[in-house]
Amino acid sequence: MKSIKKLVLSLLLIVGGMAFSNAQSKVAHINIQQLMTEMPEFKTAQAELKKLEATYSQDIQDSQKELQAQAKAFEQETATLTDAEIEARKEEFEKKAQKLQTMGAYIQEAQNTAVQDLQKKRQEKLMPILTKVQEALEKVAAAQGYDYVLDNSQGGQVLVARGKDLTEDVKKELGI
Repeated sequence: MKSIKKLVLSLLLIVGGMAFSNAQSKVAHINIQQLMTEMPEFKTAQAELKKLEATYSQDIQDSQKELQAQAKAFEQETATLTDAEIEARKEEFEKKAQKLQTMGAYIQEAQNTAVQDLQKKRQEKLMPILTKVQEALEKVAAAQGYDYVLDNSQGGQVLVARGKDLTEDVKKELGI
């Protein structure tokens, strides 16, 4: 009987200790998306990326206009020729058609390259900012004794946010 009491008491102490240790974990939340949009570095990076995207877009539009102009010029040229002249220029037509097809493929390739380059540049620009935010967040969470910090940005996984919001504290740490 004494061994059963000792076993039950030991079990209660273990369960109680686990509950106590779980109660010690502190959880907070932060809105990383809001925080980043307020950072000067993020605003600068976004402006640079928008400018680069506009440059790529303009280059692609210019290439498309050039392609359309060449196609229209050739169409107008062949509309005024006689059958004999058209036959004589058949080889020239085939060369131009091949060139137009190649140019169309070039524009498509340029669009794909531009998208990939923009993604790479975006990652290059934003990674240092994210690292800076992460370091500041870790410093604030450690100073305030938080074990877990959840991101409650749009699309985040926080369903209930009753814990402390560290967004303002991290802003102060970052100097914004």
